[in-house]
Amino acid sequence: MSRPSLPPPELRAYLKELVRRTSAVCGDRLLSVLAVGSLALGDYRHGRSDVDVTVVVDPAPPRADLAPLAPLAATLAHPALPCPAAGLELVVYPADFAARPSGEAGYLLDLNTGPSLPERVSDDPADASDFWYVIDRSVAHQAGLPLYGAPAREVIAAPDRTTVLAALRASVREHADGDGHLADNRVLNGCRATVHCRTGHWFAKRRAGEIVAASEPAFEPLVAEALRSFERPRPEAAVLPAGDVREFLAWVASRVEEAAEGAGV
Repeated sequence: MSRPSLPPPELRAYLKELVRRTSAVCGDRLLSVLAVGSLALGDYRHGRSDVDVTVVVDPAPPRADLAPLAPLAATLAHPALPCPAAGLELVVYPADFAARPSGEAGYLLDLNTGPSLPERVSDDPADASDFWYVIDRSVAHQAGLPLYGAPAREVIAAPDRTTVLAALRASVREHADGDGHLADNRVLNGCRATVHCRTGHWFAKRRAGEIVAASEPAFEPLVAEALRSFERPRPEAAVLPAGDVREFLAWVASRVEEAAEGAGV
């Protein structure tokens, strides 16, 4: 799948308004707004995918006084700004943090909102699991799609390989538990982790699924069913065999452990 040069038509008006509101709140502090996740990797699925956005500000307000960012969460929250996707996951980073490799969450603001996402607003990175943010910044450095301001590689440092592999280990462990994750997404997230361990490159989940299905015949039926399910809206996702999903994710965990041991994690 080729990397997009523009967001998909269903999102363009929404993202334009999101950038306008972000600029209105942040003013001269706003350095960059980037589309990441499935948008950046060219595999946004309307009705299924979230909109993932990374914002970088400079200078950052002091941690003791993040009041300047409070209006941002309010003005972007669904339905104050109706989200046409399954949800919006928006993270604001200070420029000095984003510009250096890190294994920490490090955000100033983390907003989850939208019709299919539980509402969440946090200004304390201790509230979150670091690994999600490490993976997102790694994807952003590789493929972030600029919506405003500086390009991704000028503002987001790539976490080093050992840090990314540690994050993948934690990600696979969480998906193996299954809480709050659809089965097809758990399987395809495992495929993405496996392919990243092999290549050091981020692929969209569907493309990673195709690669694993072609290279691992034992898991091809499960991955193929996950791919078919991923084409549907979230409420219509298929129920995959729980034992097969557990077996597959245990295999993925072993691949991640092998890569981590090879990298000295």
